[in-house]
Amino acid sequence: MNGALRIGMDIGGTKTEAVALDRDGTVVAVARIATVGGPDGVVGTAERVIAMLSEQTGCAVAEFASVGVGIPGRIDREHGEVHNAYNLGLAWLPLAGRLADATGLPVALDNDVTAAAIGAAHLMRLDGVVAYLNLGTGLAAGLVIDGAPVRGAQGVAGEIGHLPVDPLERPCPCGQRGCIETVASGSALKRYWPAGGDHPGRVLLAAVDAGDVEAVHAFEQLVRGAASCVRLLSLTLDPHTVIIGGGLRFLGSRLLDGIRETLDGWAAQSPFLGMLDLSGRVELLAADSSAAAVGAALASEGRRR
Repeated sequence: MNGALRIGMDIGGTKTEAVALDRDGTVVAVARIATVGGPDGVVGTAERVIAMLSEQTGCAVAEFASVGVGIPGRIDREHGEVHNAYNLGLAWLPLAGRLADATGLPVALDNDVTAAAIGAAHLMRLDGVVAYLNLGTGLAAGLVIDGAPVRGAQGVAGEIGHLPVDPLERPCPCGQRGCIETVASGSALKRYWPAGGDHPGRVLLAAVDAGDVEAVHAFEQLVRGAASCVRLLSLTLDPHTVIIGGGLRFLGSRLLDGIRETLDGWAAQSPFLGMLDLSGRVELLAADSSAAAVGAALASEGRRR
C-alpha cells in the first residue's frame, strides 16, 4: 500500500463505516464500528476507524492522502463544520478541524446523502444526471450531474423530504404538514405503524405477508411516497437514473417493484408521464454497497482543511 490511499467514512447514528480507496477509486479496505454520539464521541469514533484502516492496509495514518467524511446535518464545507445533526447529539461541531488536528491529515466534510450520491454514481458507473433517493430514518436526495455534486447555495439541495405535498397532511417535526418524509421514511413507519417497534423496516414485509392490515397500509403509503419522490425528481431534474438507497432499500425487490408499478400506473393515466419512462430510470443500490463512504473519499479531493 502507499500514501495515495484516500479515506472515506460515513458517520451514521448507529454505525460508522470507513473505506480506503486507491488511486483508481477501488476499495482496498473496509472498517465498521458503532458510532459514539456527542462531539467528543463522534471525533473519537472517526479517529478509531482511521486507526483500523491504518492497521488493515499497513499504511501509517500520516501517509494517507486525505480524509472525507459524510455525516448527517447541515454541512458548512468552507469551515468544516456540522450543524444540527441531532441524531448524533450535535448542535455544532468543527469536525474537519478537530479531526485534522488529531491525525495531521487534510479533512473534508459532506452531507451523507450527497456523499452517497457521489459514491453510488461512481460504483454503479453511471453518467449524466443521477439522483440518489435516500429512504432512511429521514428522506432526502443527493444530486450528481456529470460527476459533480449539486449542493446549492445553503447546502440543502435535495432536501425533498420537507416538501409539503402529501394529501394526508400529517404533521412533520419541521413544523409543516404533509411533508413527504411523513410517509416515505423509517421515522414515518415508526410513528404511524407503532407495531413495527424501533426498527419497523426489518419486520414490515413479514407483517404484510401475515395479513396485518395496518402493515399493508404502511407499506402502500411508503411505496406511494417513494414513487412520488421519483416523479418529483424526474420532473425537476430529468435524471438519467434515480437510485433508491438508505436503510429501507433492504426491503429489496418488493419495494422496487412497488415503486415501478406505481409509476407505470400513473403513466397509464397520463400521456405526458407515459412519454418519460419513469419506472425504467429507477435502480436499487446494492445491499452491501459502501456508497456514502466511497463518495466521501472521492469528494475529499474537492475541498480539504
